[in-house]
Amino acid sequence: MKTALPLALLLLLPATKPLTAENVVPASSAIYQTGSITVHIKGLKNPDGMLGFALYTTKRGFPDKPDCAFATRVCKNGSSSIDATFENIPYGSYAVSVLHDENSNGKMDKNFIGIPNEGFGVSNNPKIRRGPPSFSEALFSLDTSKLELSISMNYF
Repeated sequence: MKTALPLALLLLLPATKPLTAENVVPASSAIYQTGSITVHIKGLKNPDGMLGFALYTTKRGFPDKPDCAFATRVCKNGSSSIDATFENIPYGSYAVSVLHDENSNGKMDKNFIGIPNEGFGVSNNPKIRRGPPSFSEALFSLDTSKLELSISMNYF
């Protein structure tokens, strides 16, 4: 019994080890870097309506459900080119979609078979095939303090 007590104390010793520099997570690792993403729009058909910008972190909701987006911006149209900036965005992977809401009703109008009646565009300007562009086609990385993208609008 006399040897059991010192042995038990030795086993507890590592659990009460003092906090040293090797055991502390530096405060700087808890701080994440942020940047800005400026989106330049090219090829607007007319100066009518509004432009809606949506920044996505996942494929959920991309490209036409801005309520699922990480951040959104709405700009009044009025010229053939518009810019929008997302600021204080954590470094990471994103995709942007843009809607030219020509009648300002807050949604993309489509014809009876689902083809858009209003202009749209996504980051990386992928070729438009059947259906909307995929999240992976529009994916880009923000890893700098300022990133600029150009998105060309598509109209049918």
